[in-house]
Amino acid sequence: MTSIDRNGIRALGLDWDGPVVRQSERMGLYEEAIASLEAGGLLYPCYCTRAEIRAAASAPHGIAASESYPGTCRELTAAQRAWREASGRPPALRVRSDDARVAFEDRILGRREEEVDDFVVRRNDGTPAYQLAVVVDDAAQGIGEVVRGADLADSTPRQILLARLLGLPEVRYTHVPLVLGPDGRRLAKRHGAVTLSDRAALGEGPEQARAWMAYSVGLASAGETPSPDDLIAHFDPQRLPREPTVWSP
Repeated sequence: MTSIDRNGIRALGLDWDGPVVRQSERMGLYEEAIASLEAGGLLYPCYCTRAEIRAAASAPHGIAASESYPGTCRELTAAQRAWREASGRPPALRVRSDDARVAFEDRILGRREEEVDDFVVRRNDGTPAYQLAVVVDDAAQGIGEVVRGADLADSTPRQILLARLLGLPEVRYTHVPLVLGPDGRRLAKRHGAVTLSDRAALGEGPEQARAWMAYSVGLASAGETPSPDDLIAHFDPQRLPREPTVWSP
């Protein structure tokens, strides 16, 4: 969390529990998790590029026109691995998922069940992957429920499987609809004045921004300016919308 993020959160009247955690300071925890998976024979090196994965998935025999991993490097022989190592291409590390199917109950999306591919836990530059980092972070901080954008719902089965493989507690998930711009794409700076500083330049304070966000998810009426305490007192997940909200300047 950057200082700009913290200032923006404070301006909205929100706070957070405990000290700010930076993933750059937690590399030891991620490496311990990777070492645990390796010791269990649950990882293998992968030398594929994204372009190669897309090409394999879109071929006539491919699994789908997506970036789900088709298992190209899963059963390489020692000689095949040595040849790839000699080519100078560093490998990523992938989990052997064994095509596990993982189901979970989302507070908004309902029951979801998906097959998990062999996903990356350490990228080929040595950096721990997002999937691994968030699972380790959640467990270390005692997180019981994750609330995030619906665009990350597809990551959830991978994270649940990873928590199980690491022997970590599973958490509950709530995936909320995204805020979209007038063009139907995820809201971003390309849509205009969307940050708190942008809105302040137009004469709109944090209270108005908070009111619009509360209204967009059904927690306030039009024209109402609820305080954070009001929002907590009246919060009900069942009131949250199931469809994206469209923001327009």
